[in-house]
Amino acid sequence: MELFHHYSCIIQIILMPILEPELPMETPLLEMKNITKEFPGVKALNNVSFQVKAGEIHCLVGENGAGKSTLMKVLSGVYPHGDYTGEIFISGRAQKFSGIRDSEHAGIAIIYQELALVSDMTVYENIFLGHEISNAAGVMDWNETVQRAGDMLKKVKLDTNPAASVKDLGVGQQQLVEIAKALSRDVKILILDEPTAALNEDDSANLLKLLRDLREQGVTCILISHKLKEVIQIADTVTVLRDGQTICTLDAHKGEVSEHILIKHMVGREIDNIYPQRVRSVSDEVTLEVKNWNAYDPNLGRTILKDININVKRGEIIGLAGLMGSGRTELALSMFGNPGGYQVNGDLYIKGQKKNFKRPKDAIKAGMAYVTEDRKGDGLILIQDVKQNITLANLIEISSNGIVDNNAEIKVANEYRESLNIKTPSVEQKVSNLSGGNQQKVCLGKWLFVKPEVLILDEPTRGIDVGAKFEIYTIMTKLVQQGMSIIMISSELPEVLGMSDRVYIVSSGKISGELPIEEATQEKIMHLATN
Repeated sequence: MELFHHYSCIIQIILMPILEPELPMETPLLEMKNITKEFPGVKALNNVSFQVKAGEIHCLVGENGAGKSTLMKVLSGVYPHGDYTGEIFISGRAQKFSGIRDSEHAGIAIIYQELALVSDMTVYENIFLGHEISNAAGVMDWNETVQRAGDMLKKVKLDTNPAASVKDLGVGQQQLVEIAKALSRDVKILILDEPTAALNEDDSANLLKLLRDLREQGVTCILISHKLKEVIQIADTVTVLRDGQTICTLDAHKGEVSEHILIKHMVGREIDNIYPQRVRSVSDEVTLEVKNWNAYDPNLGRTILKDININVKRGEIIGLAGLMGSGRTELALSMFGNPGGYQVNGDLYIKGQKKNFKRPKDAIKAGMAYVTEDRKGDGLILIQDVKQNITLANLIEISSNGIVDNNAEIKVANEYRESLNIKTPSVEQKVSNLSGGNQQKVCLGKWLFVKPEVLILDEPTRGIDVGAKFEIYTIMTKLVQQGMSIIMISSELPEVLGMSDRVYIVSSGKISGELPIEEATQEKIMHLATN
C-alpha cells in the first residue's frame, strides 16, 4: 500500500499542470502592438504599444506632436491597414481596418475636438446619420428614429427636443449629441479627443460625470486631454506618449498618477513652475484705450457690447476673463477692424491718437494684431506651408513690385521657426502636418511678423500641451519685456492669474470688474463673471 501511495503521488504531481491548468491572464479589450506610422519627413509613431482593459477610462496624454491623435486615427481606420505597420487586436482578435466603417463595425467610435455634426440638420437626423433606421420596405422610419434618438438623449442626460436644430444648441450640448450618436452604434470603445477644450467649467464637469456613468454601464473610454487636472479626476489608467513612443502606463488606483509625474513623463524634464518668472515693468504709457465702446450684432438683433472702457499699457499683459458668450471675443474683433460686421460706436485710441478702423488692415497698419481662438478655421491656411503662413499678414515686407521674394520669405520663416522653436523638418512643410502647439506658434509668428505694438491673444493655449503652453508663456514674457502690450482672452483662470498684470472681467457684454493681479482670485473672478 505504501508503494502504491508513493507512485500515486508521483502521478498526481506529473498530471497537475494538466488537471489544474493555470488561469490565463485577462485579455485586454484593446491591444495595439508595435504601431509605426510615418509622414513625409516625420515618424509620427515609432513602435507604439497600447493596451486598454474593458470598462475603464484610459487617458492618453503627451505633448502636441507626441502621436496621440495619430494613434487614435490608426485605431479608428482613418489611416487604413497598410498605411502603418503593427497589429491591432480587439478582444484578442486581429483587426485590419480598411476605413472608418470597419472600425465602427468593430464597435469603435471617435469624437474629435472639431465636432462632426451637420448644423442644419435636427438632433435625431444627426444621431442616426450614416446608419438610418428604415422599415421593411426600405423607407425611412422617422417615428422610430425620433423615439430612439430620445432614448439616446436620455442616456447622455441631454434635455432637449430630438427635433431641435443642432445649430441652435450650445457647444456642450452638441458634444453630448456627438456622444449620443456614438452610443447609437452600440459602441464598445468610445474615443474622445480633447472633448472639454471648448467647454466652460460647468459643461466640462457634466461631461466628466457622464463618462463615469458610461463606465458604470460598461462603455470603455479612451480620453485624450491636455487638462491634467481632469485626467487626474477621471482616469483609471494613463498612458504617456512622447516623440511618437510609449513612455509609460500608470495605474491611477495605485497612486501612480499626479500632475507632477505626468508633466515629467510628458516633457522629459522637470517643470517646477509652468508660468515663467518675470520682472513686472509696466510703463505708465497707455498703448491702447477704448472708451464708451458699444456694439450691435445685426445677425442676432441685439446689443452685444455695452459701454466698455478698458486700456492696456506698454509692457503690460491684460487678462480678459469671463464665461463663454460673455462678449470677450466680440470685443477683440470689434477693436481689430470689426471683421464681424457689428455696428460699433465709441472711441479707440492708439498711443493717444484717435483711430477709426474700417477693416482689419487698418488696425494692422496702426500696430495691432489678433491671434484668433480658431487657428485652423481662421488663423491658418492649412494647405499652405509654414513659410507662406508666417508671411501672410505682411507680404509687402518681402515683396518687390508686387512679387514675393522667395529667398526673403524663406529667411523670415526660418527666423521665426528658430525664435519660436517651431518643430518642423522644413518651413516648406504643410501646416496641416504640424501638431496643434506648433500650428499655434506658426499663427503667432504670422502676427509677430507685422511687428505690432498691441497683440490680442484669444485663447492662446487652447488644445495644446503643458510643454507648448510653457513655450507660449515664455514668448509672451519676452514680448512684454520688449515693450509690447498684450490682451489675453482665456477661459482658464489659472492662466489668467499666472500671466496677467491686471484682469478685466466681462459679463453679458459689460465690464463687470477690474482687478489688479495682487487682488485677483478665482473666486472673485467667477463672482464677477456670473454677475
